[in-house]
Amino acid sequence: MYVSRGARTATRAGASAAVLGAALLLAACSSSGDANKDGEGDKVGAGITQQPKEADPFWVNPDGNAAKQVARYAKSGKDDDAEQIRKIAQQPTGEWIGPENPEQEARGFTEAADKAGRTALLVLYNIPHRDCGQYSQGGAADGDAYRSWIDGVAAGIGDRSATVILEPDAVLHLVDGCTQDEFHEERYDLLTGAIEKLKSLKNTKVYLDAGNAGWGHPDQIFEPLKWAGIAKADGFSVNVSNFYSTQDSIAYGKQLSAKVGNKHFVIDTSRNGNGPYKDGDENERWCNPPGRALGETPTIKTADSLVDAYLWVKRPGESDGECKGGPKAGQWWPTYALKLAQASGT
Repeated sequence: MYVSRGARTATRAGASAAVLGAALLLAACSSSGDANKDGEGDKVGAGITQQPKEADPFWVNPDGNAAKQVARYAKSGKDDDAEQIRKIAQQPTGEWIGPENPEQEARGFTEAADKAGRTALLVLYNIPHRDCGQYSQGGAADGDAYRSWIDGVAAGIGDRSATVILEPDAVLHLVDGCTQDEFHEERYDLLTGAIEKLKSLKNTKVYLDAGNAGWGHPDQIFEPLKWAGIAKADGFSVNVSNFYSTQDSIAYGKQLSAKVGNKHFVIDTSRNGNGPYKDGDENERWCNPPGRALGETPTIKTADSLVDAYLWVKRPGESDGECKGGPKAGQWWPTYALKLAQASGT
């Protein structure tokens, strides 16, 4: 039943680290000075550099799990492993805002990005009744709690530049029967309200999640996307936390775009270098599959005019859940991260 699901990354597992990280990011970035503002390749901490802004305007977090792993490997003399993990550490990845301190986290990430002259990539994954009781279950206690959480995120972002991936799987789970009928009306209302709130900000783009190329057909989800407020969003996201090829994701996105007013979309390419896993239990092929690889590096220079960006929404190296020997969803798993990097080649 749960084959080809989208996001399986828990925010709660990384929430406490993110709260601390948000408080430290400005200090970490400030050590590199104002020369970072528009410079390409300037160091932003521990040898971690930003990518060229004209191709990739999103912020690289110098204090992320991958960056810390690079430092650990280097300190222990594992230079080859350090260079492999650097493939992850030097790419911008999504910052999944936790449930407890949304304003503090959003402010910390966007201020650090702003100081570097970049755009923060934020992922909001806190919808009530999230993930239908699976590895990433949870979310806000109720609709009012969610609205308050969104208000906190918006207050934290302010006028700074941010791109938001809104609620991976939330619409998909309304379509596939996973979310109980009694919660549907509220979820549509919450998503519409979140889009309106975030789009009221001066420099925030919003992409509502729209599943992936493997779960079904665009005909099944385009009307629900409209009910969820896609018309007021900048577009939609596909392949979040999944493994479908960029080519298949573009085809899926273009079919869907044609049904929702030719909206643009973004693709999560973080782990799709070898495409989807096709062996084992089909209900858990999405969960920490072996033999996968990093995909195209993040960029706004894509293969199609409708595709605004290739993004690493899912942070490569963080577990999908307690399957195939993995830790809890959202926890850093250096062994898996190393395999992803090694499989991606040079």
